[in-house]
Amino acid sequence: LQFTEEKLGQAEKTELDAHFENLLARADCTKNWTEKILRQTEVLLQPNPSARVEEFLYEKLDRKVPSRVTNGELLAQYMTEAASDFGPGTPYGKTLIKVGETQRRLGAAEREFIRSASINFLTPLRNFLEGDWRTISKERRILQNRRLDLDACKARLKKAKAAEAKAAVTP
Repeated sequence: LQFTEEKLGQAEKTELDAHFENLLARADCTKNWTEKILRQTEVLLQPNPSARVEEFLYEKLDRKVPSRVTNGELLAQYMTEAASDFGPGTPYGKTLIKVGETQRRLGAAEREFIRSASINFLTPLRNFLEGDWRTISKERRILQNRRLDLDACKARLKKAKAAEAKAAVTP
């Protein structure tokens, strides 16, 4: 009732400290940007949406995500197979072997980068959103409910004083 009356402009609202309001605004801003950065980093690390959904499901089921071959590693595999078909002694075969080995190393470096970014960058962001932010939201709701209770009590006290003053005036 207090909340509704405040929204309709019929009840007085206790204002929170300006510094505290600033902290709440900064917390909201931090949450929004953290969500955006997390989502975009996930897109960068895994551009395939269905693979991201699959990884999300594995994570929620507390299962190990199966290791995927990176595009560089797949290209390296094709080049190595092609080199064996052409013959490792031919100039084209030798070139395919060299480039394939370089692609394999690049693919392995990409896999390590994805793993490292996930552990060292995405995990802290998720921990903030799933841990700290939930705590902040819970405490904010509790504070809001306490403020509404306080304002409702203030309104009842004001009405009681008004009724008491009215009763004292009328004999």
